[in-house]
Amino acid sequence: MRSSRRAALAAGAWVLAGLLVAIVVVPAGGASAPEKRRPNLCLDPDERRQHRLKCPDLRMRPPYDLDREKIGGKPVMRAANSIDSVGRGPAELRGKRTGAKTMDAVQRIKQRGGGTSKFDNGAKLYFKAIPGQYRYWKFRDAARFSLWRLDGDGDRIRRVEVGPKQIYCLRDLKRTHKRMDGSPRRRVYPSCSQDPNKRRVTLGTSVGWSDIYPYTYHQNWIELDSIPARGCYSFVHVADPRNGIYELNEKNNAASTVVYLTRSGRWKPHRCRGVRDRALPKRQSTDDSQVHGARGGGGGGPYRGG
Repeated sequence: MRSSRRAALAAGAWVLAGLLVAIVVVPAGGASAPEKRRPNLCLDPDERRQHRLKCPDLRMRPPYDLDREKIGGKPVMRAANSIDSVGRGPAELRGKRTGAKTMDAVQRIKQRGGGTSKFDNGAKLYFKAIPGQYRYWKFRDAARFSLWRLDGDGDRIRRVEVGPKQIYCLRDLKRTHKRMDGSPRRRVYPSCSQDPNKRRVTLGTSVGWSDIYPYTYHQNWIELDSIPARGCYSFVHVADPRNGIYELNEKNNAASTVVYLTRSGRWKPHRCRGVRDRALPKRQSTDDSQVHGARGGGGGGPYRGG
């Protein structure tokens, strides 16, 4: 009798667990609730058509406006960065408060004919402090800077350094691709909120717009105090390295500029002319002779904003 009772209780527990899973997975009333992380539907043409998705695409520009200076006694290389939105729809995140300085975010993808689909990709927002500017609600792991040593053929030997800045706002700063279909003439996503009491925020970058940070911005650098040997190094910028945003193309998120560095962290411009980072498609890697230098490129000056 006891064994049959235990069996019945166990069966009941499994049924209850199944119901709880069903409650979590199946949206009540067929509502468009966020879908838990699943394979990127934006990469599959059939899935895109079936769900009528106007997927975004974030493309990183190679680092430009390069400059070397010392911060806290350490040599660093500064660079401007630009995350360009070149997909069929905007890259948008909706954040919901989870802590004093944190939010969980879901991605919203517009659909052809109207409506949106929501995807829970594990994106996080953080109330990031910027010296002299207070704080902003920003996308954690929106981008990453790194430095790679290259051999004579442009193949990567090893990663030397990772930059400190990985938290960015997504916003419409400059309309860089005006002729793209669906590119709005005016900003849809303004600077990120500085309100510490916000319970929900929306971040995004519209089609044809870019989120740009000049080389002068806080933490827009890579340290040069651990260079193992003189030679060519790939200064790499990557957009959305943890795939918090589903995109049409995940292969254009990284771009690099190749520079010549000495062991002491000195930059010798143009000595790696013609060298490309072979870990990236040819169009996504260049050398420092092909990009603006900070003193002549127009990226400098005081800067404020998310």
